[in-house]
Amino acid sequence: MLFVVRHAKAGSRLDTGDDTQRPLSRNGWAQAHALVEPLVQSGAGALLLASPYARCRQTLEPLAARLDLQVVTDDRLAEGQQLIPMLELIFAVPDGAVLCSHGDMIPDAMAGLQRRGCRFIGEPNWKKASVWMLHRNGTGDVTTAKCWPPPID
Repeated sequence: MLFVVRHAKAGSRLDTGDDTQRPLSRNGWAQAHALVEPLVQSGAGALLLASPYARCRQTLEPLAARLDLQVVTDDRLAEGQQLIPMLELIFAVPDGAVLCSHGDMIPDAMAGLQRRGCRFIGEPNWKKASVWMLHRNGTGDVTTAKCWPPPID
C-alpha cells in the first residue's frame, strides 16, 4: 500500500512572485500536522517523495519529523508534468511510500490508474490535504484506491 497526498492549503498565488516557493498557510500547516497520525497508523513510512514546490515539501515535513525521514523531491510530482512518469513512479515506490503532489496531477493519475484496472472504493475527494490510499497486488499493479477527505477542511 502507498499514499498519494494532495498538498495542504497554501497562501495566495498573489502573495508570492515565484509560485514554486509559495508556502503553506496557517490552515495548511494545521492540515499537514493532522495528516501525520492517520498516515503512520495506516502504514506510511518507507519513503517520502514530494513535488519540489515548497507547499508539497512542507505538507510532508511534520510526517518526516515524526518518522525521522527526509522529504525527497521528485520532479515527476510537480505541476504540469506528464502522466506516464508519475504513474511509473507510483508503480516503482515501495509499500509505505508517501507521495505529495498537486491538484492538476492527482486526478489525472487516478484516472490513469482506473484505465489500468484500479477500482475506486468510495467517492473521490480532490480537496487540499486529501489522501489516496493505493493497494497493489503481488505484481505491483494498483488494484484499489480509497480516498480520505482532508483531516481539517
